[in-house]
Order: sequence, then structure tokens, then C-alpha cells
Amino acid sequence: MKKRICLIHAGGTIGMVKGKNGYFPKEGYLETILDTIADLKTEIMPEIDFYEMSPLLDSSDMAVEDWNRIGEEVAKRYASYDGFVILHGTDTMAYTSSALSFMLENSNKPIILTGSQIPLCEIRSDGRDNLVTSILIAGSGMINEVCLYFGGRLLRGNRATKMSADGLLAFDSPNCPRLAEAGISIRYLPFAPQKSEDTEFSLCRLESVPIGVLKIFPGISFPIFDTLMTEKLKGIVLETFGAGNIPGEGHTLLPIIKKAFNAGSIVTVCSQCPQGTVTLGAYATSSPLVEAGAVSGYDMTTEAAVAKLYYLFSKGYSSEKIKELMEADLRGELTK
Repeated sequence: MKKRICLIHAGGTIGMVKGKNGYFPKEGYLETILDTIADLKTEIMPEIDFYEMSPLLDSSDMAVEDWNRIGEEVAKRYASYDGFVILHGTDTMAYTSSALSFMLENSNKPIILTGSQIPLCEIRSDGRDNLVTSILIAGSGMINEVCLYFGGRLLRGNRATKMSADGLLAFDSPNCPRLAEAGISIRYLPFAPQKSEDTEFSLCRLESVPIGVLKIFPGISFPIFDTLMTEKLKGIVLETFGAGNIPGEGHTLLPIIKKAFNAGSIVTVCSQCPQGTVTLGAYATSSPLVEAGAVSGYDMTTEAAVAKLYYLFSKGYSSEKIKELMEADLRGELTK
């Protein structure tokens, strides 16, 4: 019996057309293009049902409420399909794939996000292969989690990050092995499948709580951020140097972090390096962060850390519980 796959079009370059001000998402256009792709009608393809969200969005316009809309579309169809492919713009695809990995609780089905760097309306579009291969993977029975497929690479959704603005190999997961590679054949690589604690699927809608990202740079003046870190700012992702280091004069940052933590904010330390992990205390320049109440993001991407903060705050946990869970591996998003 053929697998049934739901193809959800959320927007992005893959379904855009060219207008006088550049490419834009046009409702109703992608479905007509899909009818012209012969590969989608071959015997080996699963059954495909197409659903187009409205309005379609350029992914740079995606916000928390749009993650909720996508999650809801999956949730209402979850029992009717063997897997899902979500077409999405590349700019924030890694944020959405990270968010869905937390929101879709106890999911044991393939939910694959993909898109393209070149629209399907253009001759050299990379969208055809990304689309066809994503559907084949979703129908393979080999994957049971939220993933991102792009340019021949299947990545864990909450480990992916965009590496190139104009290359066709736009995404990678520097701190996690790829789940599959597509060449002449689709080769599934050894990995630890995600396992649900129980069997009941559910959707956790995310609340749009105030979260900020602060990137450390040479010469940064920390006191200017003091007014930003109030009780209204619930989560902060601190992108530090290397393994979690801040400038030597960062002692001015520590009272600010303490103030934020005492007000209920969670400060999570991630690295600016695409590969490697945060090890707070490995260097003298990082030890004070722990004393100030910051937690380690280990090798989480900034995208995953942001999405995880939204998720944990939306669950209604206490600050101490969120601190504990930010350092725990919930969906394969970090290596401790």
C-alpha cells in the first residue's frame, strides 16, 4: 500500500514568480507547476495531497504565530498521513524546523522542510530535486522526526543552519552527522532515531514571549544593554567567542546577567563558531558567566536555542526548570 504524504506550501522562493519589484509568492501558482513535474507522477512516488497556506510568506516575514499556523496544519492532518513535506523559504527555514521539532510533541512521523535557492519558474531551479527527494524520503519509512532536506543533505531539523546565501548547498549541521545523503541513490547514514516518551501526539503552541540575541564582538560596550535586560525580556541567547568566552572587561556584563536572571530571564550561552561546543569554565573568561546565572547551550545552534526558549516558556515552566532543561537534550538538539 502506498504511503500518503501531505505537501504543505508555506511560501518561500520555490513557489515565487518574478514581478517588477523582484520575486514574490503567488497564491495558486505552485500547484500548476507541480502538475508539470513528471517525476511526481511516477509509480515509485507516494500519494501526494497538496495544501497551500494563505497568505504565503517570504520566510524573512515568518514569526512565532506563523510557526503555530504551520504546526496546526500538521496537527490537524497528523492522523491521516504517513509523512509531511513543508515548502518554506530558506532564510528562516532552520528556525522553523527547530521550532517544529519542539512543538510537535511525541511525533514519530517524517516532517521534512525544504525549498530552493532558485524558483521553480526558472530553468536552473534546484527546487525540483529538493521537492522530489524530500517526498521520497518522507515516504521511505526511514525517518521519524523533523528534518531539513536541501542540496542532497538530510539534516536533523534542530541541528541545521543556513551556511550560504547564494550556494545550492545552502544548509549543513556542523555539530551533528547528516541523516542521509542523496546521490545516485539515497543513502541513510547511521544515526540515533528520535524516540517519543509516550505515543500520544500533541501540538504545543508557542507564545510570543520577548527573546533577544546578543552577539559579543571586540570592543562591545556592555552597559548599553542594561536597559534592555528587564523583567520583560524572558530569554537571551548570548553568542560568545569560542567555547563561551567574553572579553576581559566583561565584568561589566555580569551584573547585567545577574539582574536579568533575578528578574526571571534565562541567559543561554552559545558559540559564534559553527562547529564546536560551549564549555563554560574552561577558560577564566567564561567562568563568571556561570556564577552570574547563565546556562550552557553546548553545541546548539542559535536557531535551536531561540526556538527552545520559546517552547519552554510556552510550557509554563519555572525559571529554574527552564535553566535545567536548556542544558538537557530534549530532541537531539545538543550533545552534552
